[in-house]
Amino acid sequence: MTITQAQQSVDNWIKTHGVRYFNELTNMAMLTEEVGEVARIMARRYGEQSEKESDKAKVLDDELADVLFVLICIANQTGVNLEEALKKSR
Repeated sequence: MTITQAQQSVDNWIKTHGVRYFNELTNMAMLTEEVGEVARIMARRYGEQSEKESDKAKVLDDELADVLFVLICIANQTGVNLEEALKKSR
């Protein structure tokens, strides 16, 4: 799946399963929350903090996918083509 296809897939999901996009500021807060969940796993599983029993069930793949999903939502609702933006950033 290309990044453009991922953006289309998320948009289709929002239109068929979701009610609507949350507003941009809400999605920014959600992105921050999801990145925090990734940071918690990284710090406890790969860093120096000890991993709590309650954290062991968390799956890094799932949390990274959540970050990507919300990031794509923000790109979609602000008109950013992530594939083109990534090409320009190299």
